[in-house]
Amino acid sequence: MEREGRAVGAASGELVTIGEFARLSRLSAKALRRYDELGLLRPALVDPVNGYRYYDPAQVEGARLVAWLRRIGMPLSRIGRVVALDASAAAVEIRAYWARVEAETAARRDLAMYLVDHLSAEGRAMSRIPENTGNTGNTENTDSTGNMGSGAGALALAIRCAALTDTGAVRTAHQDAAFAGPRLLAVADGFGEGGAEASAAAIEALKPAAWGAREGALSAADLLNALEDTADSASRAVRDAVAPCAAPDGSGTTLTAMLWTGSRLGLVHIGDSRAYLLRGGELFRITHDHSLVQSMIDDGSLGEEEAASHPERALLLKALVGEARSAPVAVAVRPDVRLREAMAGDRYLLCSDGLSAVVDEADLRAAVVAADDPEEAVRRLVGLAREAGGPDNVACAVADVVVEQ
Repeated sequence: MEREGRAVGAASGELVTIGEFARLSRLSAKALRRYDELGLLRPALVDPVNGYRYYDPAQVEGARLVAWLRRIGMPLSRIGRVVALDASAAAVEIRAYWARVEAETAARRDLAMYLVDHLSAEGRAMSRIPENTGNTGNTENTDSTGNMGSGAGALALAIRCAALTDTGAVRTAHQDAAFAGPRLLAVADGFGEGGAEASAAAIEALKPAAWGAREGALSAADLLNALEDTADSASRAVRDAVAPCAAPDGSGTTLTAMLWTGSRLGLVHIGDSRAYLLRGGELFRITHDHSLVQSMIDDGSLGEEEAASHPERALLLKALVGEARSAPVAVAVRPDVRLREAMAGDRYLLCSDGLSAVVDEADLRAAVVAADDPEEAVRRLVGLAREAGGPDNVACAVADVVVEQ
């Protein structure tokens, strides 16, 4: 409307019209009307006769914040929560949102790189097949990642494993869970009212009977599809398990698991439980924490030493959680999934933060190296957590990759 952009009369004091406010905030009048309808940015005054909207110039910063948050892709529903917070709390919320975006982008990047490797290897394999013949000759037996597969001449590998959990010395409730079997290694760290149910449900959803594992090695593509399906199954299982809770979205679990098939391990990970690989005497962490503190370490605003005592060290950016009763649609938070090639002699450690947060990584390595077998390793590790005060529940699982006899 033309008159809606004109100056406000004296009776309106220092308020400005929607047209002037659009110029100051660099938002269109159409966007301002939309944000008013959504409750994100209410006018200071709406004329009861003609419905014209008037704004206080002090609202400009809030309007610009809404515009900036839209530019980084934040959903309008989340923007509504951010603009209602004070500056410090809003900064924490924005950091948490962006760290989650980066984590999800990294997971997509890993999948893209897998697809590049997969298609490149497939192209190389096709180029070795003579045209117009069905004979593959003596070409290499390679899998879809370009590595030696598990066919003729390849070593048959298996895993030997053990798992152990402990309530710790402080907690009375036990919400961690762990599992070790010939096809699956998993730990989960539950939290909230339904934490114990959530951690148990997440692992149960990954057991071979649930994800349809079959004897023999799966191709890389088939395993990746199986991982995606089981990750979704774990998410649904947790939502169902915590649905009876008073606040289901406040209950959930982390999950770090490795699914074994042939010569490959499929990794499923969400939260701040961890997976480590001992290879050649060196211990490598092969998962990335989905936590606020980890995001601050990543962007250089926090040092590793400061992280242990940071007041927000337990704040997770991603986890498997229940669904708020008021939410009309379930929000899917999918774990990261990736593939790893296994080698005979590898030793894997999966653990909840009840171990990794209280035991130095050098001590973890020493315990994992010194143990003769997985059973001894998990006992040593739980003992280390106890010696450190046992402030939290502990779950750990250890697996050795061995040549199948």
